[in-house]
Amino acid sequence: MNAPLPDVPEVRVVGLPQLTQGFDLVERLDLGLHLKVHGPLEPIAGELLARLTEEISLRGRGGAGFPFGRKLRAVAASAIRRGVRPVVVVNGSEGEPACRKDTVLLNRSPHLVLDGALLAAEALGARTLVVAVTRDPTEISTRAALAERGLSDRRGQRMRARVVRTPERMVSGEASAVVRAINGGPALPPGRRVRAAESGVGGAPTLLSNAETFAQLAVAARIGARRYSRTGTAAEPGTVLLTISGAVARPMVVEVPTGVPLRYVLQLAGAPPAPEGVLTGGYHGEWIGSAAVHEAVVSRESLASVGGSLGAGAILPIGPDTCPLGEALRVAHWLAAESAGQCGPCRLGLPAAAGGLADVINGGGPTALEALREVTRALKGRGACKHPDGSARFFASTLSAFTDDLAAHVLYGGCGRETQGVLPLPLPDHRDAAELTQSSERIVIDWTLCQGHGLCADVVPELIRINPDGYPSVADAVVPVQLRGRAQRAVRRCPALAMRIEQTDLPEPDRAPRPALPATHRRELGSGPQHGLR
Repeated sequence: MNAPLPDVPEVRVVGLPQLTQGFDLVERLDLGLHLKVHGPLEPIAGELLARLTEEISLRGRGGAGFPFGRKLRAVAASAIRRGVRPVVVVNGSEGEPACRKDTVLLNRSPHLVLDGALLAAEALGARTLVVAVTRDPTEISTRAALAERGLSDRRGQRMRARVVRTPERMVSGEASAVVRAINGGPALPPGRRVRAAESGVGGAPTLLSNAETFAQLAVAARIGARRYSRTGTAAEPGTVLLTISGAVARPMVVEVPTGVPLRYVLQLAGAPPAPEGVLTGGYHGEWIGSAAVHEAVVSRESLASVGGSLGAGAILPIGPDTCPLGEALRVAHWLAAESAGQCGPCRLGLPAAAGGLADVINGGGPTALEALREVTRALKGRGACKHPDGSARFFASTLSAFTDDLAAHVLYGGCGRETQGVLPLPLPDHRDAAELTQSSERIVIDWTLCQGHGLCADVVPELIRINPDGYPSVADAVVPVQLRGRAQRAVRRCPALAMRIEQTDLPEPDRAPRPALPATHRRELGSGPQHGLR
């Protein structure tokens, strides 16, 4: 259960290597071997470099997929308008437990990443390069690579370069959090949307992208747009790096041309031939089913067409022997614990959603399911950073992807399968994550006393809503620890003394499984709209 990914997992390649060229020779390409494998790289003028990125449709490989050429032009324009030199930042911070591709590049081929970053810096006239990393081996490899090039942060150098360490947290890898950490603050989003291209490191226009993006730029600059575009699809040429984990025999990072069938990549890692589901795009991504796996190819467009997402390239299948909702619950508690704690949707909404999913799984019934859907809808578009939106996408996808299992849990209290814990998380098991976000208390209303004053909903709207009849509707879920104080105030505020807080035992995740429902019965439960699950 819960075998975490190694810092630098096995690397495989489908077809001819580009980013991983030379990996069959040594564990790490130093500068000398890097130049022998890839050859020298000549500078490219800014306009020509922007055109190159547009000709190969280069998009950021960190998750959002923003066109790199537009970002490059925006930084250049801002620097010219303000009359200041820009800064280039390589984001190698991988705080998500399911992602290792940037870590692999910076550990095994750091000079390819630096090639792309220095190429962009030269084109922009930047004199500062910063590489943000998360793990010890990555920091050691990156510092060694800078030293091999004679780069340091000493004054007087034409190019000053340094490495910044960020925490291994989901929110610390967001662009604004990386910039804030480089500026000497906490590695957390600042709580307001600021474009790095306008004001980033030290207030200067900043070109920030992840390690794979700069490595792709270095490859394209060497071989040219025409040759680069011979690999992959016409709309998304080139290769991508995927991190494959979950229910696989061999967790790995694999370089694969776009257009390769997704099922082939999963087979390469030893995934189940008929997975219960595949989480695409990582823990801010979306689930797809077995049928979609057989339809999809590796590309943003194809995965989106079947309800998935490429994101940062994390692909996680789960097998038919584990409860998919239980697997999702482990991730939900982890996402809630990863909160930056700077806005209501993140600090309050995510724990409430995780608690609501736990209640659905453990027999809370249709009321708990509807409460969870309300909380999930309330998360979207209201956060100070992208973490609530990404987490809401994960929750919504979970509810739509596993309708049979959801019906079994809502109507019959379980699907008959234990949670195996196959999705990689840094916590030993999902009980530890649950303890960070859940109390053992519930809000209970005595309907013989309630007069519908509605004062309680003003205090803790995350748990109590006013229904169309004017009476409170309480989420049938445990109270998150972050909401305990306000829940108690809501109880004290009730003038009719109709509310109370009761202790309840949290469910034991390692309890004996419920008897499995017959397969035909499970299909019936999820097949019709009369159950309100679709």
